[in-house]
Amino acid sequence: MAETKSAKAVSGGKAAPKKKTSAKKTAAAAPACTPKKILFVGAEVMPFAATGGLGDVMGSLPAALRAKYGEAADVRVVVPLYESVAPEIHASMKTEAVFNVKLAWRQQYCGILSLVKDGVTFYFVDNEYYFKRGKLYGHFDDGERFAYFCKAVMEMLPRIGFFPDVLHANDWQSALSVVYLHTEYRQRMGYENIKSVFTIHNIEYQGQYTFDILQDVFDISPQHTPLMAYDGCINLMKAAIECADRVTTVSPTYAQEIMTPTYSHRLHFVLARQSGKVSGILNGIDTTYYDPASDKDIPVHFTADDPTGKAACKLAFQREYALPEDADAPMIAVISRLAAHKGIDLIVRVLRHVLDTHPKAQFVVLGTGEGEYESYFYQLEKDYPDRVRSFILYNRALSKKIYAAADIFLMPSKSEPCGLSQMIACRYGTIPVVRETGGLYDSIKPYFENEEGMHGNGFTFANYSPDELEERVRAALSLYGDRGRFAELRRRAMVTDFSWDASAAKYMEMYKGM
Repeated sequence: MAETKSAKAVSGGKAAPKKKTSAKKTAAAAPACTPKKILFVGAEVMPFAATGGLGDVMGSLPAALRAKYGEAADVRVVVPLYESVAPEIHASMKTEAVFNVKLAWRQQYCGILSLVKDGVTFYFVDNEYYFKRGKLYGHFDDGERFAYFCKAVMEMLPRIGFFPDVLHANDWQSALSVVYLHTEYRQRMGYENIKSVFTIHNIEYQGQYTFDILQDVFDISPQHTPLMAYDGCINLMKAAIECADRVTTVSPTYAQEIMTPTYSHRLHFVLARQSGKVSGILNGIDTTYYDPASDKDIPVHFTADDPTGKAACKLAFQREYALPEDADAPMIAVISRLAAHKGIDLIVRVLRHVLDTHPKAQFVVLGTGEGEYESYFYQLEKDYPDRVRSFILYNRALSKKIYAAADIFLMPSKSEPCGLSQMIACRYGTIPVVRETGGLYDSIKPYFENEEGMHGNGFTFANYSPDELEERVRAALSLYGDRGRFAELRRRAMVTDFSWDASAAKYMEMYKGM
């Protein structure tokens, strides 16, 4: 651990003489405040290695805290060093420490590399055996991989000379960092004052394993079996909920929903016991990266005040992907994981009828997922070759072209912890049609008009029903026919504040309260 030199050591063996300092000068020399030291722990981070919303949050929230609070926030992030990190980024990193990590009977190499971006220090845990693989998740030994990662996080702190005020872990892959802090490390010098936050991004994935690996893989004593146990197995998320000083979710409504059996995937019993420390803070998006005024991935730039470039983006997309070039044709888009709980089953049940009754409408889908839905959209394009384009792949640049080109965006999720796509759609002037659940309810307000004028920034429906989805899509298409009113709703959507600024303030308030 980095040691602070005493006055005696600095003066070569003799204590430095004390200088007389006036009270006035002492007060002037004191810093205005002590920086709040925050360490984010997670399995992925934009722009280095990410697969979804967690990576977006890990990349955006720390930068937002740093931008908002400056020197008052010492914000750092630690993630695994995956093979997918670009070689030029890897080459720019600095080696901070090299040591072995003990995980049960294993002694594994660990390198800690760092770089600074947007005022945030990023640490990367280097171990090729665990992390030099083609994909981030889905390996047979994910439990061991992320147990090693969490133990490495604990072991690196004295070696880099940084003990945070708050350790902020995210989802099951980093849950053991909270558990290790609570069960083992908090009794050690330097760790005793660290508070912990655990954020649930998606409660469906909990890190469940059989008890036979409690000691052998997770390096946890049998005395902690009651802490780790839930529903007849080890449950890492449950243990982190029990151990953390605060538990957050990524939207206020989702925090309420996971207290119920419908949404909790059986963790509502645990959350009910810990309800006093559970809260929800709505995610934001990176409004610099998602900015139609400067986005290098779209052909023509536009803004809420001058949206003329959006029609040009539609025409460019139609031209590039061999759809009829028609700026007046309403374009409906879906950018999603193709899974039932994302509402794809509802879309499948209404889409053909919508296309048949609106002969000018075009439809574009981007995503991968369950085979039956991939096959459905492939066939849909064959059946409507001049009106449908199905991109069964993941491509971030293409997604932004679609956001910029489309007019209406479908996101009728059965459950949605926060959702970022509906916010990005608004940013690019594409009107969302969403179901009122989780972060969709918190971010998209229903369109209506009265004597006071226009309200809302999208179309919403309550029940998980194909009839309600189709009715709202028809309402959106009907409003599209009134170009002036639709343009006003588009402007309202584009100026909705989805930045991290307000959320960063709420997180800092929570950190300070701890």
